[in-house]
Parts: sequence; structure tokens; C-alpha cells
Amino acid sequence: MTTTSTEPSRMEMPGETRLALYRQMVRMRGMGKRAYDLFLQGLVKGTSHLSLGQEAIAAGFGVAMRPDDYTFATYRGHAHTLARGVPMMPILAELMGRANGLMAGKGGSMHLTSVEHGMMGSYAIIGAHLPIAAGAAWSAQYRGTGQVAVCFFGDGTTNIGAFHEALNFAAIWSLPVVFVCENNVYMEYTRTSDITAVPRPAADRAAAYGLPPIVVDGNDADAMYEVAAASLATARAGGGPSLIEALTYRHGGHSRADPAKYRPAAEVEAWLARDPVPAYRARLRSVGIAEEALAAIETESASEVDAATAAAKAGPMPAAELVEKDVWADGGASWRN
Repeated sequence: MTTTSTEPSRMEMPGETRLALYRQMVRMRGMGKRAYDLFLQGLVKGTSHLSLGQEAIAAGFGVAMRPDDYTFATYRGHAHTLARGVPMMPILAELMGRANGLMAGKGGSMHLTSVEHGMMGSYAIIGAHLPIAAGAAWSAQYRGTGQVAVCFFGDGTTNIGAFHEALNFAAIWSLPVVFVCENNVYMEYTRTSDITAVPRPAADRAAAYGLPPIVVDGNDADAMYEVAAASLATARAGGGPSLIEALTYRHGGHSRADPAKYRPAAEVEAWLARDPVPAYRARLRSVGIAEEALAAIETESASEVDAATAAAKAGPMPAAELVEKDVWADGGASWRN
């Protein structure tokens, strides 16, 4: 299970699994681009944090996970939400703050949650969700359900105290949790290596908790699926937690308000050349998957994005009464008067 290789995966995989991975990535890319367009149109208020360029990570785990597993994500959680089976329309509607949104327009871009789909929240506070994911794993362990909690976070989170606390408890209690560091080189506007004592911010710290250092090419969908399947199987078998560092790169800035001028042009160009979506398309063609099958996925995805956008835009703005929903146990504050 231990690896420091970023060579392309050579794993033999059924064609239907690879098509599922490609379908997920194409849908994520289409939705992410549309979210960007909606932001530029002024329909997404505040800001948004896109995962364009990081789709292989969400797709790999999304395809490998069981429906009853738990996902915990950061504010960059749109793709992870889609990966768990949440329909595209309520996600886009939530970004636009509409009443037909996933959370009726109250959560917005950074707080996507769908307990029904095992999407246990997107968290705006850096590192806050790691102990919560450990708690969910502890619950699954206690109940003997075989469920696994998967917690995604950025490279900057590895310098937060909650990262170390969650890893420590997960290790000593052998919890069924998989921690996935999406290392996209920058923690907001600062290169992670400039302020981190080790080259690999997650993997190089794994030994402190008795865990193997796992580094994987986060732009390789096959490699992500392979490491996801292995870590999930370990957790389900009672083998305890895993800490995975997936190497990737966001195509844009930290948020839509960030032009990302601090990144060297040559670096950006090199990473864009390793775009996971066209790279995986080329691999599928090389292993004999028909062009017609891939084109059909792309056409279906484009239609889904357009239909979801139209339905989301048609949703009404939330009523003023929504401000009291989910604040008090009975859904309102009237009992306090």
C-alpha cells in the first residue's frame, strides 16, 4: 500500500469502471466551468472555490466508495458532492442561493451538505472537519456497520493542530477513516513548501502516527481509484486509518476573487499540460475504449449541465422565514417569545 510513485497506474480495470471514472470527471469539469460562468454573470454571490484540475481525486474515491460511506470536504467541495450522487441541479441552485438549492439557498458555495448521499458537509474552517470525520468513523466502528469516513483537505491543513489531533486518535483507536490531502502546491496564496518543514506535508508526517507514507498522482484517475479501493478495504477490514497525499494543481486561483498572479507562468503551463480529463480520455482510447462511448458521455454531460443550469436559474429566491430554519429545534424562534 505504501507508494511514492507518480508513474501512471498500470492497474487492470474493467472498462465499465474506467467509463464511470471518465463520466464523473467530465460532469465535474462541466459543472465547475458552469459555476465559473455563473459567478462572472453575478449569479453566484460572495465567492466560490473551484476544483478545476483536481477532478481525478473526487472521481477516484466517488467510484470506489460504498453508498453508505461518509464524505467530509472543504469549501472546495463541489466535485466531491457530485461524486456522492447528489444531482447537479440543486448544487448549482445552492451556489446561486436559490430556494431549490441543496440547502434551500442557505448554505451557499462553501457549505454543501447532503446526509442522504453520505456527503457530511463542506467545511469553511481549515481543519475543522478532520476530528469530525474521526468521530463519524468511531461511530461506524462502534456500530459495526463497515462504513468508512473519507476526509479531504488541502495541503495547508497539515500545519493545523486539528490535523495532528485527528490523525493521532484515528491511529490509536484504529478508526475506519481515510484522510486525503489534496496537495495543489499552494495554501491559498503561499507556496506550501515555503512554510512547511518537510517536502511532503502529509506523507512525510505519516510515520509519526505509525502510518505508511502514501503519495499518489492526483491527476491520474486510475491511480486514484486504485489507492482509494485499497485504503477503503483496509479500513473496512479493521486495519485502521490511511493518510494519502494526492499531488495535483488547481487551474485557477484560490477563489474566484484571486487572479493567481503569484504562480510562475511556466509552472502553470506545465501543470495544465497534465490536465487529468484529456489525459484520461487519451488513456481510454489507448486501451481500446471506443470514441463513440466517450463522445456519448461528453454529450450527455453537456446536456445535463445545460438542463441543471436552466432549472437552477428558474428557482425562486428563498423566503425571509428561512433565516430561522435549522436554528431552533422546532424550526423557528417563536417558542422563545
